[in-house]
Amino acid sequence: MDAALAAAATLVSVAFALSTLDRYLRRRRPHDLAWSVSLGLFAAGAGALWWAETRGWSLATFRVFYLCGAVLTVPWLALGTVYLLAGRTIGDRVRFWLVLLTGISIGLVLFAPTRRAVSGKELPTGSEVFGVAPRVAAAVGSGVAALVIIVGALWSVVRILRQREPALGGVRRSASSPAHLVAGNLLIATGTLVLSASGTLAGRLGKDTAFVTTLLIGIVFLFAGFLVASTTRPATVHALHQRAA
Repeated sequence: MDAALAAAATLVSVAFALSTLDRYLRRRRPHDLAWSVSLGLFAAGAGALWWAETRGWSLATFRVFYLCGAVLTVPWLALGTVYLLAGRTIGDRVRFWLVLLTGISIGLVLFAPTRRAVSGKELPTGSEVFGVAPRVAAAVGSGVAALVIIVGALWSVVRILRQREPALGGVRRSASSPAHLVAGNLLIATGTLVLSASGTLAGRLGKDTAFVTTLLIGIVFLFAGFLVASTTRPATVHALHQRAA
């Protein structure tokens, strides 16, 4: 069951990544590229989990899973929100620092010393395997990024309901279908909350099933929000896409 759930999460995230990549290739909008990177990382992390559930954990598999899933996915997803709400100039600045921090995180997670060997079918936790630095990278990176996504999505909903443009300053994101925009933002906020809670839930329950279930539910909510956004006109999609940031 755990392997099947991990496989489903991997396949949904791959489909989601291909959808956003297709949008980027057609329209060249930076938030679509940020989401494509994020969802590619999510797919890699979910794929590592799928492999571990079928073949057993190894240190290499856990490093990939932790780096892609726990450390990098949410910050790159949040970059899309920054582009949508604050525009290209600020988004490019944030991207510069995110690329730098991504490189540092790769070094921390892939080469950090470990506390114990990793093997067997049971999902390890970061506190069991790593020291302070990789765990701080995961907690700070994902925590701050999740806050950006959730606050940005809810703020956009409020702006839409007040019939104002859901963006900051001079950034223009028209909203021709408020119902779709509100629904999409709420779906994205919900998906982000579910994904953010997955590690805590798994740690408290001590069961792989709890973790892979929240991963699957979270990515389905995110994908659903994206599909809702895609049903609107291009101008509307911009506004709604802040939801998935």
